[in-house]
Amino acid sequence: MSTALATTGAGLAALLLGLLLTEPLRRFALRHGITDRPSARKAHTSPTPYLGGVAIATATLAATAVAALATDVFDPVLGALLGGSALMCVLGLVDDLRQLSPRLRLCVETSAAAVVVLAGGHPTILGGRIDVVLAVVWIVFVTNAFNLLDNMDGAASSVGVVIGGFLCLAALADGSVGQGVVMAALAGSCLGFLFHNRHPARIFLGDAGSLFLGFTLASAMMVVHDDVEGLSGPAVLLLTTLVPTLDTTLVMVSRYRESRPLLQGGTDHVAHRLRRMGLTVRQVVRFLSAFAVASCLSATLVARGWLPPGVALVIACLVGAGAVRLLLNVPATAPASPVAEVPVGTSAADGPRMAPPLRPAGRFGRRHRPLRPTAVPHSRGARKATTLSPTAGSPAGPQ
Repeated sequence: MSTALATTGAGLAALLLGLLLTEPLRRFALRHGITDRPSARKAHTSPTPYLGGVAIATATLAATAVAALATDVFDPVLGALLGGSALMCVLGLVDDLRQLSPRLRLCVETSAAAVVVLAGGHPTILGGRIDVVLAVVWIVFVTNAFNLLDNMDGAASSVGVVIGGFLCLAALADGSVGQGVVMAALAGSCLGFLFHNRHPARIFLGDAGSLFLGFTLASAMMVVHDDVEGLSGPAVLLLTTLVPTLDTTLVMVSRYRESRPLLQGGTDHVAHRLRRMGLTVRQVVRFLSAFAVASCLSATLVARGWLPPGVALVIACLVGAGAVRLLLNVPATAPASPVAEVPVGTSAADGPRMAPPLRPAGRFGRRHRPLRPTAVPHSRGARKATTLSPTAGSPAGPQ
């Protein structure tokens, strides 16, 4: 089987699997109460299932395994990457069902990242063991940054499609067929999942999906660019992941300036602030996707030697700092006066009212009577407090 056929087949198969597996998993989650329930720190107003990540992980792993075996490109490096990704999905799923300690999550993420780096290599920046440490830290950071980015309908999965597509092309151009197959399958599964996750979302990724997505992209990125030296390494890595990196930076700076707990969730992300600037949910997702396309194109120029890495790093830092400064001027919480931002059961005339009471929770905290839906867009928001990444203090859970 040719490389092009295997890559295309993996992407299409994963797309179809992601599309078909999501609906039965959504029904299963609703039946067993595996849902993300509304709260004061979230934008969605009705319990929404969050097993979508299981569909993405299953579709990606299955399509990759079949295509890799058919083309005889399955090697220890690919095995380490897929094994670590599967472990992230299991870790996130367990955390979705019952909250794990931040220390345990961080230990598992670090161990899985170390296996990938030791097996697949990493860019050379300073030389020696320090590069191994930096590579592991970066994978853990990106994993948690994508966990944070999953805060609005279609945001994380759309950015995942863009980055996965660019990494697929970069891997094939570099001769890394196995990594190209993985990225094609990941982009395809995210695209299939988007049919269910686009606004208004009928299902969320959950920690199982966001951890899987972030870890797989970061690990493949590290392996594909293992022969890059000097400033080109950090420039390519930063530009490729500029969207989740900016979101994590904005949240941490905002909470620090406002003396709020860094681990406490809130609607203070890039996507939420863009909403308050007047964009619709779909416009926000398109903006983030377009920004990801531009940053990934810049990373490609650096990797091909057409753009000096030092210049690219300076531009990326200036753009990032400017964006964070601009968005910090946007309120971190929604105003109370506009009707579009009014809480559940509220009208401009009579003021806020309490939402209808819920019956006692059943298995997995199931709610037998959901809250009334309103026009407020769904968003995972900040479901729970979780762990910080070792580099930027980014929580590992969706915030």
